[in-house]
Amino acid sequence: MKKKLIIGPRIKRLRTQLSLTQAEFARRLDVSATYVNLIERNQRPVSAAVLLKLAEEFDINVADLAQDMDAGLVNELVNALRDPVFGELQVPKSELEDLVGASPETIKGFLRLHERYRELALSTYSDANPLADREKVELLEESARPVEKVRQFLHEQSNYFPELDETASAFYAEMTSGRNNIETAIQERLEDKYKLRIRVLPSSAMPSSFTYFDRHRSGIDISELLHPTGRQFQLAFQLGLLEYRDLIEDIVETSGLKEDSARGLARVSLTNYFAAALLMPYKAFLKACEDTRYDVDLLSHRFGTSFEQTAHRLTTLQKPDAKGIPFFFLRIDAAGNVSKRFSAGRFHFSKFGGACPRWNIHRTFEQPGETLTQLIQMPDDTTYVSISKAINRSRGHHGRPPARVAIGLGCDKAYADSLIYCDRLDLASQKPTPIGVNCYLCDRQNCASRAHAPLNRKLKFDAHARGISLYEFEPVRPKES
Repeated sequence: MKKKLIIGPRIKRLRTQLSLTQAEFARRLDVSATYVNLIERNQRPVSAAVLLKLAEEFDINVADLAQDMDAGLVNELVNALRDPVFGELQVPKSELEDLVGASPETIKGFLRLHERYRELALSTYSDANPLADREKVELLEESARPVEKVRQFLHEQSNYFPELDETASAFYAEMTSGRNNIETAIQERLEDKYKLRIRVLPSSAMPSSFTYFDRHRSGIDISELLHPTGRQFQLAFQLGLLEYRDLIEDIVETSGLKEDSARGLARVSLTNYFAAALLMPYKAFLKACEDTRYDVDLLSHRFGTSFEQTAHRLTTLQKPDAKGIPFFFLRIDAAGNVSKRFSAGRFHFSKFGGACPRWNIHRTFEQPGETLTQLIQMPDDTTYVSISKAINRSRGHHGRPPARVAIGLGCDKAYADSLIYCDRLDLASQKPTPIGVNCYLCDRQNCASRAHAPLNRKLKFDAHARGISLYEFEPVRPKES
């Protein structure tokens, strides 16, 4: 079934830019003024015939109009408006989508202004409270950290960098043309062209690192604790730096990042992107995804990559004319700390705090090696298929257990039929588990898992009653008509 194209604000903006009335615009498109009016109010979809007429009559690229709504920008706006500074402001999500569709640059400016407000609030709060609660300070300062700036840069690019993907695919074809597999080809390239010795060393010789590029001895040292898939990825990473440093640097230069720490992190992130694209070339990887119905373990075996590497690669399949499923990705530790996150779709991520305790990603630590599937639903009623698995990021030994994390991967329920993980789910009758972004931003009442009071709700206390939650608060007031 083809998705209906609801792009009223964009059509209205185009008409306004052309200085045409609805009647004049309708006449040029050979449709009625009533139809144009309904389109602009998102009450009718834009048909293929109208799109073609737009291209013919006004010489525009209809692909620009037909792009999917920037759901990530909508979610950022939703989260920003939850700030207590806005009180109990309630704006329907449909209105926010209209705002983003009508003027995305204005919304980006508003979000930058809100970020600046939060930074100033942090400064004032810290100056006035030298012994302030550290957890609250960390919540406020998150947006100012270099890692958040790099995350924003990746988000603005939809985590897709065509220059890196195209270069990596051509490089893959060149290196495997002699029928070598990519693993052998990478090692031979490093040894033959760059005269680098690759050594796997005992963990006692590398107590604080997994890899080290020794320039003076012309070698790459790798810890024995790193899994073979991790070793291969690190070699691909080093080869990317050696072969395409200038290309990576050009992208960093255009990123708008100013701080050295942010630029350094961006450089590492882009090189990681190249390494993944080299080991999992776009076209071949996307075809394998569709053939296996996105079986992450099977894809890992096929491309010689880890579960985490494969899952993260799934979020980068955003080529406009050859897109994969828009997945979200999350990595957390046993304490619930989020160390990596990205959403190519509509999933809501908070810029601070952990993940909702009702999400079964936390249960994977009790069932290592098993892949858990769950239907989850956010407060705005959007429903997702979640795939979670706990993994060991490296090997361990006595006195040094392996670092274990949980990987969460998922997408909108609309893509369920394309996922092998949904074959055993009764999507018609199974009710999704209600979750929130995190406790600070969740408005759900009577949640036994709540660990914090919501930031934007007034607490209430009743000495004669005890609810299932430690925190009772005033409900959201219904919006007056």
